[in-house]
Amino acid sequence: MKYAVIAPVAANTTADPEWISGYARHAEACGFESIVVVEHAVVMSGYSSVYPYDRSGKMELGDDCDIPDPLDLLAFLAGRTTRIGLATGVLVLPNHHPVVLAKRIATVDALSGGRLRLCVGMGWMKEEIEACGAGFETRGRRADEQIQVMRALWAGTSPEGVTHSGEFFDFAGAMSYPKPAQRNGVPIHIGGHSVAAARRAGRHGDGLQPLGVVGEELRRLVEVMRTEAERNGRDPQALELTLGHLLSRVTPEKAESLAGLGADRIVLAATPTSDLGAALDELSACAERLGLKAP
Repeated sequence: MKYAVIAPVAANTTADPEWISGYARHAEACGFESIVVVEHAVVMSGYSSVYPYDRSGKMELGDDCDIPDPLDLLAFLAGRTTRIGLATGVLVLPNHHPVVLAKRIATVDALSGGRLRLCVGMGWMKEEIEACGAGFETRGRRADEQIQVMRALWAGTSPEGVTHSGEFFDFAGAMSYPKPAQRNGVPIHIGGHSVAAARRAGRHGDGLQPLGVVGEELRRLVEVMRTEAERNGRDPQALELTLGHLLSRVTPEKAESLAGLGADRIVLAATPTSDLGAALDELSACAERLGLKAP
């Protein structure tokens, strides 16, 4: 089992260079597989969109909470650490142009020595996505094409460059360097709670990170992903499943239960606190409870 930890953005400390550096270095020293960062390009004050992961319909983050750009934050943390994986969870794909995004992702992966993993989502805040220039209703089709564009640019080494003609993006002769350090490009996992997300993971992803889904619905989404992979000539067993839990409450028994559901990785949410000492103690206690050891 791989254990990742989400940088506690709700503590409003992830833009504090010393705080987040200390947190990431300690997570690395404790033996966590990766550190995960979230994204909102903007949060619209008084948004009317419904946040699907809380009964209130509102996310826990305040409108004025510091939410650093995820790739810039991971690039910063790459320079402050040496081994720990660097992941998004989730990057809101419709907010980005895939040609520019492919270059940014490849750059972070190259400079970090191949430590980057993406978890991307379609986004739920309509106002944010429209502010970034994309259509909310077409974001799913757009995302499928974005993933195709990025993978083509990462893999393309022909002197003629990469040519793409699609519904949303069109270019010819594009050459994008540097390439990612990882031989097959940066892994792209799909985050979400819908059947559409599970299908997208099966068609295009390297894994699925179901958000807020448990029980029979979780089993159904995993089956949808694997069936879709087979339908598209892909190996369903090569796709990872990442599930979530609380850093303060996860136990070896709970991890074993999640492994029984097919989990390859557990992403752990920390208790939001601006007290760095308390945050590091929580990491240490969890690592000891799970028997983690730094490589």
